[in-house]
Amino acid sequence: MTTLFIDRRDAAIEAEGGTLVIRSGEEGPWRTPLALLERVVLRGPAQITTGAIGAIAAAGCGLFVLSGRRSEPAGMLVGRPHNDAAIRLGQYRLATEPESRRRIAALIVRHKLVGQARVLRGALAQRPDRRLALRRGIEAIAELLERLRSDEGRSENRLSGLEGAAAAAYFEAYTSLFPPSLGFVGRNRRPPRDPVNAVLSLAYTLGHFEAVREAHLAGLDPGVGFLHALAPGRDSLACDLVEPLRPLIDRWVWRLFADEVLRGAHFSRDGEACLLGKAGRLAFYAAWEEAFLVPRRLLRRGLRPLVRAARAAAQALPDGVFDAAGPAS
Repeated sequence: MTTLFIDRRDAAIEAEGGTLVIRSGEEGPWRTPLALLERVVLRGPAQITTGAIGAIAAAGCGLFVLSGRRSEPAGMLVGRPHNDAAIRLGQYRLATEPESRRRIAALIVRHKLVGQARVLRGALAQRPDRRLALRRGIEAIAELLERLRSDEGRSENRLSGLEGAAAAAYFEAYTSLFPPSLGFVGRNRRPPRDPVNAVLSLAYTLGHFEAVREAHLAGLDPGVGFLHALAPGRDSLACDLVEPLRPLIDRWVWRLFADEVLRGAHFSRDGEACLLGKAGRLAFYAAWEEAFLVPRRLLRRGLRPLVRAARAAAQALPDGVFDAAGPAS
């Protein structure tokens, strides 16, 4: 076990030594050694002691809080920071150099498009009855990848346009894999209005938390990205990092419905919002840990060259960059 999901109404969480202790009303206690965990995901109305938060932090675990019936992100604790600030200094330099920023952004988009094409090709082998829609998507993404390799992908605006065109072609094909009864005709969120979008949103949210945490642990600033511009309250680098992982998440979500791990009966409505019920969430949590093993490994692997580039950029800073204030008197 590396992820502990706590999704019980009125759960109370405290720490005893190196163990988390969870109670819910008259039920429990359930005990989990922190040494077995990398992250804790807490959803719904619950109480957690400062001692438990401190124990989670001391163990180097992440804590992610989802609030309300719609599982909106409410806060996170990402673990001990990396102690080499030069990595962040180099990251800032790369992010402010137009050529470096464009090159890294183009690489992110290329990996995402390659992943999208791979998902559609895999789906074509399993769903030949959807071959027309899937082939259209595969061909469109192949054309966009070719344009990305040319000079058309060099400007930031054009790069965003290519990514958007690929997303439109991809989701037109991807939606064909689901039965019409699910009402999935394209991506929507805030709130998600159908079962597929409800699950995609939850999975993307958890993937984003992983990206924030891994960037932080690697010594990078999750808020300073390359494909996604700076914006107040946005973890732009985490948004960048999760983009190539989205196709892997999409394929997993498709299989959840295709294999009937999740069904329409697992969902309810609250106005326009489609909500994943308790039984569905339990099924999701049970499948998530294994499903995200490969994306997590790819995320960590993808961070290594970025950290190396940031270190190199920091070492290339001119002498005296810290001397602007002059010598101490």
